[in-house]
Amino acid sequence: MAQVEATTERIISADAETVFDALADYEGTRAKLLPEHFSEYEVREGGDGEGTLVHWKLQATSKRVRDCLLEVTEPVEGELVEKDRNSSMVTTWRVTPAGEGRSKAVVTTVWNGAGGIGGFFEKTFAPKGLGRIYDSVLERLAAHVEK
Repeated sequence: MAQVEATTERIISADAETVFDALADYEGTRAKLLPEHFSEYEVREGGDGEGTLVHWKLQATSKRVRDCLLEVTEPVEGELVEKDRNSSMVTTWRVTPAGEGRSKAVVTTVWNGAGGIGGFFEKTFAPKGLGRIYDSVLERLAAHVEK
């Protein structure tokens, strides 16, 4: 099994604290940022950053649906880490200042991919698909905080 990684980033015209707070708001804002690839969204514990336990289903392709139960931590300032209890998937959100009134949001997801030919295709195509999904989340995030 090889590790698979997908990374997407965006410069947002809002300060880093505002962007981070929106991402960390699982109880309110986060659900509004999710495109149609996400379903069955439910906050099960917490709701604001560290200590949150959130569930959703992620439909990456027409045949591939992941049932995710994510534990949220904040290991360092400006960083949210979502570890899936149901798989090896870990998504890290980093928000850093990027000049006056701007910030850079980077989302990276890693997981242990399949072996063999299936693993080759997963490593080749999954990062692009997941990147498009998270690019949509970042676009919605930007629209939300740039108001």
